[in-house]
Amino acid sequence: MYVRSGLMAAGLGLAVAIAAVPAGAQTTPKRGGTLTYMIPADAPPSFDGHRETTYATVHAGAPFYSVLIRVPPDNPASTTEFVCDLCTEMPRPTDGGKTYTFKIRPDVKFHDGAKLTAQDVATSWNYIVFPPKGVTSARVSYYEMVDKIEAPDDATVIFRLKRATTAFLPALADPFSWIYKKETLEKDPHWYEKNILGSGPFKFAGYEVGQVIKGVRNPDYYHKGLPLLDAIEGIFADKQSVRVEALRGDRAAIEFRGLPPSARDQLVKEAGKDVVVQDSDWNCGNILTPNQKKKPFDDVRVRKALALAIDQWAGAPALSKIANVRTVGGIVFPGSPLAATKEELQQIAGFWPDINKSREEAKRLLKEAGAEGLKFELLNRNVDQPYKYVGTWAVAEWKKIGLNVEQKVVPTGPWFSNMRAGTFDVAMEANCQSVVNPVLDTGKYLPHTVYPENYGGFEDPKSIELYEAMQIETDPAKQRAEMRAYEKHTLDTMVHEIVLPYWYRIVLARSYVKGWKISPSHYLNQDLANVWLDK
Repeated sequence: MYVRSGLMAAGLGLAVAIAAVPAGAQTTPKRGGTLTYMIPADAPPSFDGHRETTYATVHAGAPFYSVLIRVPPDNPASTTEFVCDLCTEMPRPTDGGKTYTFKIRPDVKFHDGAKLTAQDVATSWNYIVFPPKGVTSARVSYYEMVDKIEAPDDATVIFRLKRATTAFLPALADPFSWIYKKETLEKDPHWYEKNILGSGPFKFAGYEVGQVIKGVRNPDYYHKGLPLLDAIEGIFADKQSVRVEALRGDRAAIEFRGLPPSARDQLVKEAGKDVVVQDSDWNCGNILTPNQKKKPFDDVRVRKALALAIDQWAGAPALSKIANVRTVGGIVFPGSPLAATKEELQQIAGFWPDINKSREEAKRLLKEAGAEGLKFELLNRNVDQPYKYVGTWAVAEWKKIGLNVEQKVVPTGPWFSNMRAGTFDVAMEANCQSVVNPVLDTGKYLPHTVYPENYGGFEDPKSIELYEAMQIETDPAKQRAEMRAYEKHTLDTMVHEIVLPYWYRIVLARSYVKGWKISPSHYLNQDLANVWLDK
């Protein structure tokens, strides 16, 4: 049983489509068996969830760890609901929404037998929010609202905020926020980079670099009756063909990140009822970033023309047949109460319902700016799904207004290097997040001086002002209005970025895999405690 907390009264759950579910499926969970799953990477950069941002670390390590709160495992598609993992109940904030007091379960042990207490929880979170010198915390910017974290006793953790904000609980539910041993962290904060010791549903049982990671059931797991599996084995394979072949041959039961439509269609055709498909909008999407430090992209008329040329409404369904994209959206994930409606989006450049009118305006703006027939490079990442597919589509759209664009596809390292150095014209990048948290997720669109991972090269005090007003607003209706103002300014008034259709997550599993539900992020719901095998 999970104690739940709704973030907003107006919360809307994300619709998840599940296809090919066998009729009369087993509903009573069975215990036992080993789940073999594919991890689409050659190896995680490290096992430290606090410092890493890749799914390779989460898919490998999440089954071994506990977190304070999380999205509900039985409803991971929710964008507004959170449940306790290590706490006993979701707290009601006090002090005007600035103080959150969590009571920690008394029955939790680390896998070495040591008792887990509030001291471990508070220390782990202090390392995440206030990392000491020499320690990397990848999401430290998420917790700018936190003033202090205290553990007055072994059963209590208190988070004191600088200000009330709806962004706090979603940030606290981040799936990388694993709880480590206080003693180990203080002795060697880098120990967890190469070692695994948690209190989660599975105990670490072995790792072969670039091959497989193994775990066995934790008999002392505090969520009684879980996990249902005896063991887990995650197999690393960066090549899609290898992963698809493993699923086809039943050498693996599931791949959690997501496969393209072609792989789905192929496996469903060949395996029929022996495979199950779960799909979902993804809190991730490609964006186009014009380099405003280079002419003519310093001219808002040119940037707006680039947006107006792209037919989002026709392009999204066409792309969905060949790539992991589907849903048209603005800067906010489409499943969120803060997201723009279709009617609101259609008031923004690049989302007009009449593409002919849109492209005529694009041509007019280019002529006015002296940029007719503009030639430039689109910097893109050497990743097929969906970067290169989306990039090829954008280039074709720009050609329709007389632009001559060459797509420059480079490996991930040089792609980042060029963006960070500002040596590009327009870059194809992505904004990918885990827990749907619009107030923080949209920080990507702030100037580089505020958000270091924005590569547009612009300064815009008005953008910061609008963002901060939205961030501190706690009334849902007013906050939604503030978000619309920030979105309008970002995408239409200044056109700092061009948001393209959101990705679409397609997860295939053998039909005997039960108990796992898809979420809008490949980082969420990965501890595997609820998974069971109907065979």
